[in-house]
Amino acid sequence: MEPPQKTVVVTGATGPQGTAVTRHLLRDGWQVRALTRDPNGPGAVALARAGARVVRARMEDVDSLTAAAEGAWGLFSVQPTVGSPGTAPDFTAEDEVRWGMNVAEAAHAAGVGHLVFTSVAGADRHPEEKVPANLVSKWRIERHIAALGLPATILRPVSFMENFTGGYALRDGTLSTGLAPDVPQQVMAVDDVGAVTALAFSRPQEWIGRAVALAGDELTPVRIAAAIGEALGIPLPYVRIPIDAIRALSEDFAYANEWLNTLGYRADLPATRRIHPAVMDFGTWLERTGASRIAAFLDSARDSAPGSAPDSARAAGQEA
Repeated sequence: MEPPQKTVVVTGATGPQGTAVTRHLLRDGWQVRALTRDPNGPGAVALARAGARVVRARMEDVDSLTAAAEGAWGLFSVQPTVGSPGTAPDFTAEDEVRWGMNVAEAAHAAGVGHLVFTSVAGADRHPEEKVPANLVSKWRIERHIAALGLPATILRPVSFMENFTGGYALRDGTLSTGLAPDVPQQVMAVDDVGAVTALAFSRPQEWIGRAVALAGDELTPVRIAAAIGEALGIPLPYVRIPIDAIRALSEDFAYANEWLNTLGYRADLPATRRIHPAVMDFGTWLERTGASRIAAFLDSARDSAPGSAPDSARAAGQEA
């Protein structure tokens, strides 16, 4: 079954996931309406140059979302989590849930034929076991999508490899997070979420009704640090930030690190590779884009002050 026409609306279009999805859709011949609150921002301008139609809309405004979705075949939905880069200091988990529900309501009102929502691996294990706040938020959005009866695909990626490219993980000549040094952690490149999303939109009969956890690699933080150091030709030891230090700043971030260290995402890596054979492992990601991004960050941060512990806590979450 082919989509009846070729327009997809992308929320969060200038964020990491939205940008990756937009570029994969454009590459595959889709028309894309890239939604942003600032059409004149550099990210939006870049998407317009790539061929997207940039549309002003805000996820707190259902009417603007519904108007942007009118007549479109598909809609990609992603929301930031608490602490995501670019979110307001007072952005809360309730804001995230409300924004996700608003996008679902707009898709329903506009009669969208296929919604793809990016949640997070492990969200479906709520409420059987206690899970971090960001998983609960994504699960609540998933349940609202189901309650509306939307023709939907739920993608549940693990933590992003890109989480290791900035000041929340790279500080003072080390890789530092709250993750246990010898416990394997599942990671995925943001670009691969874009590839799987485009695949799902291209095969609605196969993908509508599915919920799939996605992961590209699994390796310990010590091995992540070593791989980065090898790629850049520098020593990069791994230093764990004590959970109590993180807890003093954020109970949610502390619990998220503890959850990753004990229960974790549990995504099926071979299943992801069957879906998307070209999914990147950590070494491939470093070779293609990761090492250059990390090197650029280290160059720009060389003369700046070390990062703060709240930043490092975000390594347990995801960039939107």
